[in-house]
Amino acid sequence: MNQIVPAVQIAFRALRVNKLRSGLTMLGIIIGVAAVIAMVAVGSGATARIQEQIQSIGSNMIMVIPGSITSSGIRLGAGNAVTLTQDDAKAIAAECPAVAAVAPVSRGGAQVVYGNNNWATSIQGTTPDYLAIRDNQIAEGQSFTQQDVESDAKVAVLGKTVVDNLFGGSDPIGQVIRVKNVPFTVVGTLAPKGQSPMGQDQDDVILLPISTAKKKVLGVNQANAASVGSILVQARDGSLMSQAEEQTRALLRQRHRLQPNQEDDFTVRNLEEVFSAQESSARVMSILLASIASVSLIVGGIGIMNIMLVSVTERTREIGLRQAVGAKTKDILTQFLVEAVTLSLVGGVIGIVLGGAASALISHFAQWNTLVSPTAILMAFAFSAVVGIFFGYYPARKAAFLDPIEALRYE
Repeated sequence: MNQIVPAVQIAFRALRVNKLRSGLTMLGIIIGVAAVIAMVAVGSGATARIQEQIQSIGSNMIMVIPGSITSSGIRLGAGNAVTLTQDDAKAIAAECPAVAAVAPVSRGGAQVVYGNNNWATSIQGTTPDYLAIRDNQIAEGQSFTQQDVESDAKVAVLGKTVVDNLFGGSDPIGQVIRVKNVPFTVVGTLAPKGQSPMGQDQDDVILLPISTAKKKVLGVNQANAASVGSILVQARDGSLMSQAEEQTRALLRQRHRLQPNQEDDFTVRNLEEVFSAQESSARVMSILLASIASVSLIVGGIGIMNIMLVSVTERTREIGLRQAVGAKTKDILTQFLVEAVTLSLVGGVIGIVLGGAASALISHFAQWNTLVSPTAILMAFAFSAVVGIFFGYYPARKAAFLDPIEALRYE
């Protein structure tokens, strides 16, 4: 420590003597650190955004949709068959230990009217467990109950987009809206969730008791009155997702009397696996951007090595004099190594400031979420120090092992 402090003071004095040269030398480090900070912030922002969208879809959620059907030799896509029922949903909730909650869903679209305002929106008939599975929060009022489902109550819960377009700034609770000319009393509104990962407005929706929705709005399937468009399943824990998926598939195959050689007449989708793939892609993008930006740090390190070699040549006589008055090899090595690291660290600090500013500008002008993490800052700072040590060692070693007599004779 006694050697380091004077070495740092001498290093700053040497930097001040050649300010322009020192500034140009640090420029590579500054640009490299700033680029790394900005690129990691862009990648981290994308990852954070994907995580928010995953959470907005629902926690530990599995979606079960009807299977495909074959018509005139043509296989239609999944979801075209009538293979799932409300009884299937009840059975999953009762007989699958890894499942916490189940909600059957019937979807459709309809024009909704309130006073002189109208709005075309998505109608979803479901049960109260739907809110827990989708992590929906009630903003005002309350949700409908299981008793409302059993009694075919004409009550509705509105998403924020529907509230804004029908009611403006007025209170919707207790008001009566008309869905396909059927009156429904608004009992609650949903807290906003924003867009889904697929870009759909999750707030443009009306939730109705599934029994009422099927009988009064969406219509009952003539082939199977108990059929539903999908079943949402929530696992008890994130670690039980695979078990919940397997138990659900096994139970439905048993209920639908499918033989071992028959394909499933339904599709089970683990949404977390899909979104995890998107999240991994965002992380890869972040690493790729940071790796590309790190090239600037290497270029900056080469600049430091170059200027330190020039400095050793210029100060050859100074080195010889210091050796003549008793300076040891390690003293000379420490001196020049500290100068290289000082150049790199000062450039790193400036680069961190510029990188944070660049991230803020990208967020403001490009409307792209950025996230500058303390970890990224520490890594960039540490990397700049490593660059200084790595590229400064060779010039420092060359200076330390100069022959004192030859150094004193140098012109």
